[in-house]
Parts: sequence; structure tokens; C-alpha cells
Amino acid sequence: MRNGNEDKMSREEAGRKGGEATSRNHDREFYQEIGRKGGEATSNSHDREFYQEIGEKGGEATSKNHDREFYQEIGRKGGEANSGSRSRDSDGEGDGSDRDGMSREEAGRKGGQARSRD
Repeated sequence: MRNGNEDKMSREEAGRKGGEATSRNHDREFYQEIGRKGGEATSNSHDREFYQEIGEKGGEATSKNHDREFYQEIGRKGGEANSGSRSRDSDGEGDGSDRDGMSREEAGRKGGQARSRD
């Protein structure tokens, strides 16, 4: 999109073209590496309270944008993912239950239900 001057690109168009060129010239590992470096730089310049605050803000935004079924579904998926990869649980048993006898899948489902009520 031109901004009225035929010889110049808009900032938006230049950014889009630059991004497209960069994506053609770099692979997935490149983006993973710059993401890792950015994460390390951020962790070096922020404290625990920073991460708690952005986590709370993200949780609040998510809860405003999703309904009860969303939380039930992610709880179910989390429970399924964890139940297939366990060998020993926190109580030392291999039956998928925690000390109180609740399976991880059940805990995920209950957590999703509780969160959806908030």
C-alpha cells in the first residue's frame, strides 16, 4: 500500500516485505535461537514479581475470553498428556494417583471446572 508518494513505501509495507524476506532466509532454528536469547535477556532484567504480574494479567484476560467448556477441555487434555507419560507419581506409586488418590486427569478436570466458576 502506497501512502500517496509513488517513490516511497509505507512503514507497514516496508515492515511486511522485510519480514517476508527474513522468513525466506532463515529456518526454524534461527527463530528458536533469537527467542531463547530474548527470553534470557528478559529474565536477566526482570524479577519474580514481574512474572507474577504478567501471569496474573494473562490469566485474567484468558478467563474473560473463554467459557467453562474451555477450562474443562484444557484440564482434560492436560490430564491425558500427563497420564500417558508418567512412570512414578508423587506418592511413589505408578497408578496415576497423588497422595489423596485423585488421578492427574481428575485433578485437571476439577481445576478446569473450578476456574470456570471464577
